Amino acid sequence: MTTKEDQSTASQGESTIGRILDAALDVFARKGYHDTRMDEIVSKSQTSKGSIYFYFPNKEQLFLALVDQFANLLERRITEAIREHDRGMVKVQAALETCLATFGRYRRQAKVLLVQASGLGNTFEQKRMAVNDRFANLIATYLDEAVEVGEIAPLDTEVVAHAWMGAIYSVVIRWVYTGEPAPDRIVQALVPMLLQSVGYQAESAKNNSRGHGATSAE
Repeated sequence: MTTKEDQSTASQGESTIGRILDAALDVFARKGYHDTRMDEIVSKSQTSKGSIYFYFPNKEQLFLALVDQFANLLERRITEAIREHDRGMVKVQAALETCLATFGRYRRQAKVLLVQASGLGNTFEQKRMAVNDRFANLIATYLDEAVEVGEIAPLDTEVVAHAWMGAIYSVVIRWVYTGEPAPDRIVQALVPMLLQSVGYQAESAKNNSRGHGATSAE
């Protein structure tokens, strides 16, 4: 049976982990992986070195925990967004828009996931590939649904989903480095292009087309 004391201890532990991860995110995003020292994270998080090493045995494990934290946030946002829809391609559109909007809102996390993890050895590359596969597989699942119900023609959804992730990463990485193009521009330009690549017109574009048609008819 869980006692109030156990609950209090668990809550304190979660609070400490949260402070450590927040501090690590700030330092990694500013200085990069190689130039970050654990002592800086200790100071920034206002915890002891013993506390950090209790939860994260080394800098590598702490960095990987940040990657997982952002990946979990991204998946949660996408899952919540698609829950409102019941069709394959509408789910795909919602997933793409939410993915890009989340990157746009969390620039420091995007920098850690997409930039700082580059070139850090096999462990990090495997982690990055696992995160990429996680979201590509999610998109492929809804593309498969769209094919099954006849919304789009049959295609290799695995290849398409990974190609889409590559396009998303490319523009987001440029934004992380330069601030351009702005996140709203990325969403407005990239999502319709990706959907059109499989023969589907975005819902917003359809609605605009209907609206223009009605105006012309009048």
